[in-house]
Amino acid sequence: MRAVPRDAGAGAPAACGANTGVAVSGLRASLSGLTTRGRCLLASGIALVLCSLVLGQRDLLRAAVFLVALPVAAAWLVSRTRYRLACHRSLDPPRVEAGRSATVRISLDNVSRLPSGVLLMEDALPYSLGGRPRFVLDKIEPRGVREVSYPISSDVRGRFPVGPLSVRLTDPFGLCELTRSFATTDELVVTPVISQLPPVRLGGDWAGGGEAASRSVSTSGTDDAATREYRHGDDLRKVHWRSTARVGELMVRREEQPFQSRATLLLDGRAAAHRGDGPASSFEWSVSAIASVGVALSRAGFALSLLRDSGEELSPMGLPLTEGLLLDALATVPATRAGSIDGAVERLRGGGMGGVLVAVLGALDLQDAEQLSRLRTGNNVCVGVVLDADSWAPVSPRARAAAVQQHEQVVTLLRATGWRVLPVAHGTTLASLWPLAGGRLSATASGSPA
Repeated sequence: MRAVPRDAGAGAPAACGANTGVAVSGLRASLSGLTTRGRCLLASGIALVLCSLVLGQRDLLRAAVFLVALPVAAAWLVSRTRYRLACHRSLDPPRVEAGRSATVRISLDNVSRLPSGVLLMEDALPYSLGGRPRFVLDKIEPRGVREVSYPISSDVRGRFPVGPLSVRLTDPFGLCELTRSFATTDELVVTPVISQLPPVRLGGDWAGGGEAASRSVSTSGTDDAATREYRHGDDLRKVHWRSTARVGELMVRREEQPFQSRATLLLDGRAAAHRGDGPASSFEWSVSAIASVGVALSRAGFALSLLRDSGEELSPMGLPLTEGLLLDALATVPATRAGSIDGAVERLRGGGMGGVLVAVLGALDLQDAEQLSRLRTGNNVCVGVVLDADSWAPVSPRARAAAVQQHEQVVTLLRATGWRVLPVAHGTTLASLWPLAGGRLSATASGSPA
């Protein structure tokens, strides 16, 4: 953030904001910036003036005039201050995990030819990032620079504005303060907590990239899979005559496109399928789990797409998600009011799901589990992280037994149809269960709470 405000006009205080259009002119407006100390002195002076007039005491009148003149002179002095300030703010890093801290660095430049007076700086922060930091700068020489920094952190994910910076001008006696604000702000992105997952080979390596698909390669050969319809301006030397003869239309070879593994992430964000509140809820565990899986797969070379339970795809223009785009999307994803996952199932079924499907699921009934089980066809790899959501909330023993029974039935049904199921209870870490996603039982993947 860099902002250089306009010079304040004659009789106006120094403006410390960019294009704010805020200017306080005149003594009356400056008197509104008197501090409690200044107002007390002014009130005492006025009271002494009245008493001196009633009692006819000239000495008392002199003291009263001094008490009145002091805060008025301070207000006039602050209002006549004329200099320009420029501010630059940086966040290190601009994207941070929940619970970790980032550093805000502010550089304040005096770009005028006059030294500044005492400056009180305050940066605006939302409640989630803590209290508003304040700094005192005694003096900034002409063309001088002062730098300050402070840490911020949040236990909840989201996008949080940092700023604007406010600068309060004051006199040496602390009788008058005038506040000016910069107009620009920065944004801190707080992502879900990311767990380091052990390397696991999921399969799905022959999911094609771009317009090609592994199914086309296995049935038609690479030449046919790498052709498309002729478009005006295409080089005639790229015409593929065998495909042209078979299709009956002029076909040309596509540019060589490397095959890339694909993975679809499904987040079950139904509020009714989760328990608990705040960062310790099962929904936040699910968001953290989908972020951890997405980061691991992205670094393994998978092209990612992210679906919600409603079938909404959280991808810009349907393009594959990078690690940064995935974390930005998950930073603000809310729970939904949907009652089922029909939208996501229809989207996956109609979109010709290929490659790897990793679904982080809340409390499921048998009907939802049956719909999900039908997605497992052919060589598709389906990994289900199934939460025992009721373990996140205190329930009666009878209700708890019924919830455990339903959870076991859902896990059994999905496993019977070829899903690789990772059953999760409260206190379980995803890293301990992730080896099960490879289709083999690992000694470290016990599924018990950590």
